[in-house]
Amino acid sequence: MMSTGDRRVLLVDTAIELIATNGLRALTHRALDTELALPPGSTSYYFRTKRALIEAVVDRITDRSRADFAAAALAPSSAAAPESAAEAIAAWLDRLLTDRRAHLIARHALLVDLLDDRDLHPRLAHSLFSVDRARDLFHAMGASDPRTRAEDFVAVVEGAVFDRFAGNRTALRPGTPESVRQLARILTTHLNA
Repeated sequence: MMSTGDRRVLLVDTAIELIATNGLRALTHRALDTELALPPGSTSYYFRTKRALIEAVVDRITDRSRADFAAAALAPSSAAAPESAAEAIAAWLDRLLTDRRAHLIARHALLVDLLDDRDLHPRLAHSLFSVDRARDLFHAMGASDPRTRAEDFVAVVEGAVFDRFAGNRTALRPGTPESVRQLARILTTHLNA
């Protein structure tokens, strides 16, 4: 028998996949019940409203992103050359594109849909890439105005990732050396600026 916590995680992970595959409009309680072959009303037992379900999706993406980032151990170092930092970050981004593609797509769909939501949009916007961590990196590298450089770097990272799963470079498969090199090239350019 599945625990309540496990069932909630399964529902949220399935909701993320559903958004990534079919768009946000496809996310309904009934669709999740059907997808998981649950009795009607099961999803609404755990998440009374669509808003509660979306909040759980935002929390899952955020929590998973923080755990993945911590596991990557991308600690800034003043001794690290920009090329080394770019390669480490590129390898991490490539893993995101490989292992969490659905999270990336769902996050972008929700970012647009929740643009005017003063609570969820900021949480989601800061859920994947940390301006504070990027600032620490630029501070360690001795950059002038590390805050502005960090904000610009996060914008570059956001754009590079979007380009890979929905833009001009969707044909470049993640999980390959070419994928990491392409991302590292973009990041190195910005880190060296």
